[in-house]
Formats: sequence, structure tokens, C-alpha cells
Amino acid sequence: MKRTLLILGVTSIFVASLSAFKPEPKTEPAVTINAPAIPKIATMQMSGGELLINKSDCIGCHHKINKLIGPSYTDIAKKYPNTDKNQLLLADKIIKGGSGVWGKIPMTPHPKISPSDAKLMAKYILSLKK
Repeated sequence: MKRTLLILGVTSIFVASLSAFKPEPKTEPAVTINAPAIPKIATMQMSGGELLINKSDCIGCHHKINKLIGPSYTDIAKKYPNTDKNQLLLADKIIKGGSGVWGKIPMTPHPKISPSDAKLMAKYILSLKK
């Protein structure tokens, strides 16, 4: 019993002495950053039509470059010249939907999109022709 108390006493003193030990925090030299050394980040600007497309469900079937369920925006731009007539035609297709031009899968109508917003979306899509 005395031996156990002696071992517990020595152990608690040892643990207490370790808890009092606190290593000095390592300090690193301060780094000064000069404003000219920081590169300026280019801000991306989206057109109104692109913003409307990104907010809508269009991205579920269409992609800017790759064909998904529907054609890519760049493929649409290749097929239709960027004219007012084609902007109105595509705006009408966005609102009313359509089928047969790009295959058997129909495009769902989007009656909640206003004609002016649909025209902005079509104008953006047709601007992607390279």
C-alpha cells in the first residue's frame, strides 16, 4: 500500500511538472506585402442574357460548349446567324418550346420567361458564334 502511494505521489509530481512546462511559441518574421506585388484579379462580367440563362433551368439541358440533352449554345450560334429575326425566333422557342430541329427530344416551354428576357438570352447565345 505504501509502495502504491509512493508511486502515485511520484507520478503526480512528474505530471504536474510537465504541465508547468510550456514551450516557447515559435515566432516567424513578419511578412510585408507590397501592394504592387499583388496581381490584380480580372473581374468577369456577364451579359444580361448569360445571367438569365444561369439563373434558369437551361443549364440542365444545355452547355456553352458541349452537347448535353440539347445542343450547346455554340452549336446554336453556328446554325443561326445573329440577326434580329433569329433572336426573335429563338426567344419564341425559349418561351414556347420546340422539337424536331435538333433531334427527337423536345425542348420544354418556359412560359414564365418574359419575351424581353428570352430575347436577351437568345442574343447572348447567338453572340457565341466564333
